[in-house]
Amino acid sequence: MDRRRFLQSVTLASAGAAAVAASPGAETPQRPSAAAGQTRRLAEYAAALRYEEIPADVIQHAKDAIADTVAVATFGGDLPWSRMIAAYAKRNGTGGRSRILGQRDALVHAPSAALANGAFTHAFEMDNLTKPNSGSHPGATLLCPALAVAQERGGGGRELLVAFVAGAEVMIRIGLATKHSNEEHGFHAPGTTGPFGAAVAASKVQGLDAEKTANAIGIAASLAAGILEFAKSGSGAMVKRLHLGRAAESGVLAASLAAEGFTGPATALEGDFGFLRVFCRDFDMDALTRGLGDSWATRSIMMKRYACHITAHTPVDSTLALRAAHGFKADDVASIAIAGTERMLRVNNIPAPKDVMMAQYSIPFCVALALYRNPVDPRSFDDSAAGDPRILGLASRVRMSVAPPPDNRADLTTTVTIALKDGRSFTRRATDFMGTPERPLGRAELREKFLLTAGEPRGGETARVFDRLQNLESEKDLGWIGA
Repeated sequence: MDRRRFLQSVTLASAGAAAVAASPGAETPQRPSAAAGQTRRLAEYAAALRYEEIPADVIQHAKDAIADTVAVATFGGDLPWSRMIAAYAKRNGTGGRSRILGQRDALVHAPSAALANGAFTHAFEMDNLTKPNSGSHPGATLLCPALAVAQERGGGGRELLVAFVAGAEVMIRIGLATKHSNEEHGFHAPGTTGPFGAAVAASKVQGLDAEKTANAIGIAASLAAGILEFAKSGSGAMVKRLHLGRAAESGVLAASLAAEGFTGPATALEGDFGFLRVFCRDFDMDALTRGLGDSWATRSIMMKRYACHITAHTPVDSTLALRAAHGFKADDVASIAIAGTERMLRVNNIPAPKDVMMAQYSIPFCVALALYRNPVDPRSFDDSAAGDPRILGLASRVRMSVAPPPDNRADLTTTVTIALKDGRSFTRRATDFMGTPERPLGRAELREKFLLTAGEPRGGETARVFDRLQNLESEKDLGWIGA
């Protein structure tokens, strides 16, 4: 089905549903949302999407997100928890054609590559996500499964870009439909939304039709997983990284089974026991297909500047801006007050993190670190930082609260007030930072992050990889990515 026919089918389906509802004597459907067929409509859209239909700026946004993902996965792959996952993937996936990023000797089957690369991408809190927050991480859960399948099957750059965009358009809408209430229920959002995007992206690379793509989405619904206990228990935070790897792997599994004729429920998203009703306390069913075919959710992808949880980015930005404006030093600070969302207070208010992973998840710690170290350099977030008494001492003097309306429900908005020991205080409110859709990173900033995170070995080879990724549509083979 081409794009024109898809849009016609959406219009006719909506009109038909309205006519039934308005017919005299017509029985009101018990499940009007399930009757709307959102799962099927998303599958039809993804299967029909073509490279030529995607606006140039959306293609560029996808290329930027892909380059960002390759860089952070390369950096993340050398961390202790990543090495454990890589060893597992090599042991159980040997004999394939897909690369584990940054490891020359690691050719494995696609599911193992997706698992490792997805975990690598989320290994150090540097991977891209979206604004408004959709509870999804596009790079980890779209590029990693799509690239693994493309390398296995010999696909090229255009196919990879279309798969990435198709997956983003579906997954981000699913994430927005959750209204973040899956996390209120105790689930780690990207572990639950990620399998859907991964399944669509992997289906697209394989060229699956709408029926099989719908089955892949249906299968993915039963693979959604990931709980937030790591944020509360004070231990076991390695598992947070696994959630993204597992989501990427699940997408490859779902698409591969669907390609063989394996089926999933046709109402996996909208049904009485579908994803939204099972995982979410509150949801927006209409968001599943709102703007589908007219607007581009891919444009909402944003890049991180700091190796810390996204909720820390605006307070870190404000802290750096206030220091630059007023010239105080870290040791001059008496206390810091941060007003933000209820979610920030509930999940990210961790004044005494036990390890690096929890430190990156902690808003008080990240703000304190920004006054003693350079938060743009991911190497600032190391074991010595997690045990630095100066940083921990200042983090203990950070007080968080829920902001008054409307900021209490805003996405990333925070107000930071820094009180100095000499009695002065300074306040700054921020709603975005460099890397958000409102203030996107330029080519120079993207290149700088790429070289900083992927490294600059062998006299410019990393820079050449960045340039090739920025010209991805001309690449006929993708086996070089990750080598």
